[in-house]
Parts: sequence; structure tokens; C-alpha cells
Amino acid sequence: MKFLDEAKIFVKSGDGGAGAIAFRREKYVEFGGPDGGDGGRGGDVIIECAANLNTLIDFRYKQHLKAGKGNHGMGKNRTGGRGDDLVVKVPVGTQVFDEDRETMIVDMTKEGQRYVICQGGDGGQGNTRFKTSTNQAPRKAGPGFPGEERWFWLRMKLIADAGLIGLPNAGKSTFLTATTQAHPKIGAYPFTTIHPNLGVVSRGHDELVLADIPGLIDGASDGAGLGTRFLGHVERCPILVHLIDGTENDVVACYQTVRNELEQYGAKLSDKVELVVLNKSDSLDEDEISEKKKALQKATGKSVSVISGVAGTGVKQLVNDLFREIEQRRIAAEEDNQTQRVYQP
Repeated sequence: MKFLDEAKIFVKSGDGGAGAIAFRREKYVEFGGPDGGDGGRGGDVIIECAANLNTLIDFRYKQHLKAGKGNHGMGKNRTGGRGDDLVVKVPVGTQVFDEDRETMIVDMTKEGQRYVICQGGDGGQGNTRFKTSTNQAPRKAGPGFPGEERWFWLRMKLIADAGLIGLPNAGKSTFLTATTQAHPKIGAYPFTTIHPNLGVVSRGHDELVLADIPGLIDGASDGAGLGTRFLGHVERCPILVHLIDGTENDVVACYQTVRNELEQYGAKLSDKVELVVLNKSDSLDEDEISEKKKALQKATGKSVSVISGVAGTGVKQLVNDLFREIEQRRIAAEEDNQTQRVYQP
């Protein structure tokens, strides 16, 4: 299945049904009077979060979505049936924007969450509603009101426990393959990964979701190399795993390039928990590993893990570090929730 994280759709809610012009006609009822019913309301367009979706590719082939029209009113004061609602299912983490692509309407973050983005038109009034003391037999009924129609942008941002970041060809996809059942494309050239990938890391009964985004380049925060779309996928990740290619001459410069793009992008990406990882240790000797590890520790002020995604060296320890960080965050979140319940007025 192809991955698509942005789509434009046209949405129209249902028009209301027209009111009826009818008169009561029964034996022995000389002046039956009007009995036309109102038209039915048009169907709404509803956005719904579905857990089994992970791409917006369906909207590439079907961009125009319309809800059902309301039925017309009928005689004997019968109201027309309501039009069928249209439920548009989107992946968890989808944001709905207005046509200007800047005004966010709703952020769909929970499975089963629903939001009405276009309401159906009201039905027209039947001729019974127009009866007055001076007009006992009105031959007038109201038309149904039109439904709403608008263009929307859907933008999907992955929801994962941790996100893999780094320059192109830093070994992110190889690490994802080594730790999960995901099988992204791997190659010895930059930008082998051209769309985000998700994988589930298992350890006993515990699991975490890992997101691999395409490599970042200088200027990514301004859109270079589709950087803004890629960075958006790690906005919801509480932990970032920063992989650095150990075969590069200046590993500190590689680190600083990506960190600068995180700071320029904003959205508090630079404030997230970061695990710094020196990758491709299988291509380095002991002296090179020691030298580059010390340089990174001095530049970052953080502990640096040394791994080889290909050989598997250090991968298990890094996975354990990830689980420990996530467990600490979950405990802190539970304590915050308990505190809020205690002090809730």
C-alpha cells in the first residue's frame, strides 16, 4: 500500500428535501384543508478516526464526497426521511485544515473520535405551515435548504512512541529493520526512504511504536527535501532517536545540522527527550569509535550509544534504553493525572 500523508478533498453535505403541497381528501370531509409534510433534513458529513488505517491514499482516487439528500415531504403531514450521513474515515493523527491550509479545524487523535465538518441542509416546510385565517388552502411549500460545501486539506502526522531522525543514509531504516518486523527499502545511497515507516518493537509483553522518517537535510525546516512534512511526523513522538553516521568525518557537524533544523522548525521538537546514537560502528576501529564518541558527548552534553544496525552490536541495549525512557514518561503521566484528579475543583 502506498503511503500518502496529505490530501485535498471536496465535501458536500446533503440538501434538505422540499416541502409537500397536498390536501386532505376523504369521504364526508368537505373541506379537508392542507396536509403537506415538511421535507427531510440532508445528511451530515462526519470525520471519524479509524484504527486500521495508516495512509490517506484512498483520497487520491476519490476526492469528491457527498452526503445523501433529504427526502421530500408527503401528504397526510408526513415528513420526508433524513438523508444518509457520510462518514469519512481517516487514520489516527489526521489533522483537518481549511482550504487555506493554515486554519486547523480539528485534530483527530483518538480512535473512534468523530467531528461533523459539514451539516446537512434543513428541509423545506410543507403547505400546512402556510395556512392562515385568510388563506385556508395555501398552494405554497418551501424548497429544501442547500447543504454546506467546502474544500478541506487532510494532513496526517504519525503517532508513535519514538521517532528516528538523522541525515540521509544514517542507517535509520536498517535500525528499524533490526528491531521490528518492518521491511522498509534499504540502500547505500541518500534518500532511500522517501516516506515515513512504522514498526513495532517488542520486548516480552511490552511494545513500543517506532517511526522512521526520511533523512533531513540543511534547510529542511524551510521545506527543503519536503523537510516540513517529514518533521511533522515526529511532532507527536515524545522521544527522538538521533542516529549519526559514524563513517562521516565530522560527526559533530552532522549532529548540529539536524539539531538546527529541529530548532528552526519549532513545535518544541528541540525540547523532546533525545537519545544520541553513533551508528555503523562495524565500519570503524576502536580508536575511531572512542574519538567520535567523545566528540559527540562533548558537543551534546549527553551519553552517546554506539551501535551497528547491520551487525546488531549495541542494538539490544539501545532498545532497553528506549523502553526505560518510555516507562518513565508513562509513570510521570499517570502521576500528573492523579494529581489533577486530587486537586480538581
